[in-house]
Amino acid sequence: MDSGFDPAKNLYRDLTGKDPEIIDPIPGSGSPRKYFRMGEEGRTVIGVYNEDRKENRAFLSFTRTFLNQRLPVPEVLAESSDGLCYLLHDLGDLTLYKFLQENRNPAGDNQSVTHDFPDAAKQWYKKVLDWLPHFQVSTQPDYNLCYPRPAFDRQSMHWDLNYFKYYYLKLAGISFDEQHLEDDFLVFITFLLQAPAGHFMYRDFQSRNIMLYEEQPWFIDYQGGRKGALQYDVASLLYDAKADIPEDVRKELLEYYFQSISGIHSFDREQFLRYYPGFVMIRIFQALGAYGFRGYYQKKSHFLQSIPYALKNLEMLPYTVISEKLPELTKIIESMIKTPVKISLKESTTDGGITGSPDPNVIYFQDITKPYSLKVLITSFSYMKGLPADLTGNGGGFIFDCRALPNPGRYDYYRLITGMDEPVIDFLKAEPQMNEFLTHVFALVDQSVKRYLDRKFSHLMVNFGCTGGQHRSVYCAEALARHLREQFTVNIVVKHREME
Repeated sequence: MDSGFDPAKNLYRDLTGKDPEIIDPIPGSGSPRKYFRMGEEGRTVIGVYNEDRKENRAFLSFTRTFLNQRLPVPEVLAESSDGLCYLLHDLGDLTLYKFLQENRNPAGDNQSVTHDFPDAAKQWYKKVLDWLPHFQVSTQPDYNLCYPRPAFDRQSMHWDLNYFKYYYLKLAGISFDEQHLEDDFLVFITFLLQAPAGHFMYRDFQSRNIMLYEEQPWFIDYQGGRKGALQYDVASLLYDAKADIPEDVRKELLEYYFQSISGIHSFDREQFLRYYPGFVMIRIFQALGAYGFRGYYQKKSHFLQSIPYALKNLEMLPYTVISEKLPELTKIIESMIKTPVKISLKESTTDGGITGSPDPNVIYFQDITKPYSLKVLITSFSYMKGLPADLTGNGGGFIFDCRALPNPGRYDYYRLITGMDEPVIDFLKAEPQMNEFLTHVFALVDQSVKRYLDRKFSHLMVNFGCTGGQHRSVYCAEALARHLREQFTVNIVVKHREME
């Protein structure tokens, strides 16, 4: 499989007539697409490489439609003749989710599922909801190019519900009667299909797919769009798990959406609300399936950290509107809320994820909502982008400089992978300098952790910096987290700043 590096570089050369001075991989999330920031200082573009041509065709077709309607989406600057690569206008790095996390005021532990919601974030959400109806009702994309389905139809819904069944319920060890559950799925789908569905459905309309650039929101990652109901995208945005929007703010933003869409579309509020809880439910189910699949099978354990937030959303949802017709599903929801997952701190990975479990049908991850006397925030970062911010008001903590250590990033083989990938881990484990460095780090941090626990302090920051924030600092942050979990009962939170 092509890494995407050379195709993106070649396409940039075709566009500009010269090679890019900068070409930095942008860490992906749940997608196999590969992203690169390319160009020169102050003038960059985003290169995208994706071997799924059908998905590329859908994205590029939707983009042309949206640009014709003057909607804020990235301009396509170039496309490769083989359909595998394209260049987009660079909208920067600030997503709505990142803005929310950087500006909200945590109530105590910032891993808690209760937060203040800043007015500035609320205003951004309202700007987003001003644009959403235009995507939904003002565009006529070519639905023949939708991928994998032209509509959020019975087949699509059943896929999502099975995703939830196999990758969340079974992995979490939640018992159910499979035939009764399948019967409920059919009733549930029939109910959802009664909602009007002749609109554009963005499909993944959530805070990480909204960029804040030049004082307005811009929209990305709509390649999964298809024809569907209005409710789904609103549910995706307002019940976005780790955005953790308070219920009163959700209600206010939903009312704002009603005002926005009423200005451009004949809108039946009562009809919308009749089906809205059902679409919130299926969106949460789909997300839980994704968290299980990405976290367990793909070993991207940070996805598992969203599970408590999704379950909290499910608990707050008035799903009783259809629960009498869905007895097995209702029983499962109640079981999920009471006992969401089986937890084993011994089996946790460094960021609260999973490791090799003795039971393949159970998700093991650290309960990030469990209170601890001390929280240790371990961050990797790039010195080129400044020091990590202290969000606790305590003035920060340790900063360890990893730039004197052997750098795997100097070798082409390691350039597009990180300190969480086996080849880089093997490279750095074999370096005596790294082992000596970490021995000193462990001794210094252990001394502070013991003292902080004795004095009942609540926060400690430990930061590892290197040139790009991709290899050495990431490896060290993961190693320290693993060490502290073996030595102490503390709440470990690992943040790889440049990878987010």
